[in-house]
Amino acid sequence: MSIIDDLRGLDTQDPGRWPLPFRIVAVGIAFVAVVAFGFYFFVLNSDKPILDRAKQQELELRAAFEDRQRKAANFDSYRSQLAEIERDFGAMLRQLPGKTEVPSLLVDISQTALGAGLEEKVWQPTGEIQKDFYAELPIQVKVIGTYHDMGAFAGDVGQLSRIVTLNDVSIIAGRDGNLSMDATARTFRYLNDDEVQNARRAAAARAPKPAPKPAPSGGH
Repeated sequence: MSIIDDLRGLDTQDPGRWPLPFRIVAVGIAFVAVVAFGFYFFVLNSDKPILDRAKQQELELRAAFEDRQRKAANFDSYRSQLAEIERDFGAMLRQLPGKTEVPSLLVDISQTALGAGLEEKVWQPTGEIQKDFYAELPIQVKVIGTYHDMGAFAGDVGQLSRIVTLNDVSIIAGRDGNLSMDATARTFRYLNDDEVQNARRAAAARAPKPAPKPAPSGGH
């Protein structure tokens, strides 16, 4: 009888009556299966989180490398953009007067209003407001004139060599046919190095101090 016929004749419900060689083979197969399952469950499966973390780290490192490679490739472009920004900033800074130029600038703004044919009723600087590297100089303005005169004044203000803006503009009609305009004219000046340092020290002094930690209570 062939081995195939012997296998067909085995009673799967009673393996204890199988011939000895078949029982040995069956035990060997079962042993290999148990060992393989144990290896997968206790070794490979326990290492899976480590493998997943390694894959995630690989993706993050690859993304960081590509980002740095892209920045390195565009470094010359970034440097030229930075130089252009610095030039633009310097040009804007040159449009801000220094402290000694402010009085003449205020006169220029007033003369611009008079030159446009407006009558000044109020012209009152309200004091500097210091920022990081510059100071705002608000001026309360009230002028009377025609619509055309006010338009000419606004246009002439925009043509001044220094930055001047008109804010909070309110225009009402008068009984004589003229218009009355209330506005806040704002000009700016840059702070010199000493003023910047003083402003920073003053801001640091105004900053709230951290509350002292309570002393530890003594034991008994």
